[in-house]
This record gives sequence, C-alpha cells and structure tokens, in this order.
Amino acid sequence: MSDDAHRDGPPPFDRPFEGEDTKQRVYGAVLHAREPMTVSELAERADCSEESARTHLSFYDDLGIVIRHEGRPVRYERNTDYFEWRRVNRLARENTVNELQVYVSELTDRIEVYRDEYNADSPAEVNVLEFDATQIDDVYVDLGDWATAIEERRLHERARRKAAGSTAPSHG
Repeated sequence: MSDDAHRDGPPPFDRPFEGEDTKQRVYGAVLHAREPMTVSELAERADCSEESARTHLSFYDDLGIVIRHEGRPVRYERNTDYFEWRRVNRLARENTVNELQVYVSELTDRIEVYRDEYNADSPAEVNVLEFDATQIDDVYVDLGDWATAIEERRLHERARRKAAGSTAPSHG
C-alpha cells in the first residue's frame, strides 16, 4: 500500500495517535484508558517522554479533564463527569428545548417497549440464560440498546432542563 493510502485512511491500529502533537497524544491516551494509569504508562501510550506527559497531565488536571490519584506512583484517569458535562452543554447549545423534549419522549417510548417486551424495569433485571440459545445474541443487542436509551434519555433530559433554564425569562 502506498504512503498516500495511509495518509487518507485512519492511522495504523498500533499507533492510533500518529501525526498528532504530544498534547493531543496524551489527551488521547487518557481518553482510551479504562483505569487509572501512571505517568510512565500514559507516556508510553502517547509515545512521548514522561516529563512531557506529566506537563500535559498537570494541565488537564487543572482543567478537570483528568483526576489525579495521589500515591506512589501518582495515577491519572479521565474525569467522566467532565465529558458528560461537555456533552450536556453541547446538546443544550445545539438543540432547542422542544427538540430535546421530543427526543426524550422518543427514548422514553423505546424504553417502555423494552420494559414490556422483557417484563422488567431495567436491562440488569433480565436473565439472558432464560432465553433459547438462538435468541441470546438478539437479547444482548436489545439489552445494550435499552441501556443506551436509558443513558441517552438521562443526558438529553439534563440538556433539556439546562436549555429551558437558560431560555427562561428573567424576573430581575
């Protein structure tokens, strides 16, 4: 494959941040981390020096993007609350209160269909072993979609409340 083909497509799987600057590589390494990691582990993933990783992690800590866990060694993890806050703000900014309400209603309807279909209040209450082996894959897909719908409804409802609050008339 030619070099042009590599430039036009995604980066190789083993180097997902290739072509990014150090700051972006450290950010990407934190985003992809599934558990708190040391500076050296994140530096290795970001393909940079520990000092560079430490500098950027300190900056991200100040912004609230990462959570710093004191100890020997210090560990960092992404702050999921920060990313949820960003998503809610973006949804509130890019959608009207009515659009958000419509989507919350659609998600509520989808959730109710799953509750009725599985006779359960949440995906966690469904025992997949009670289903025929030929159905299990479909059940897992449904449970994943159901859980996603619940989470999306929660985020869109937060965005709707935020948007409604920011468009409410002032009573000063």
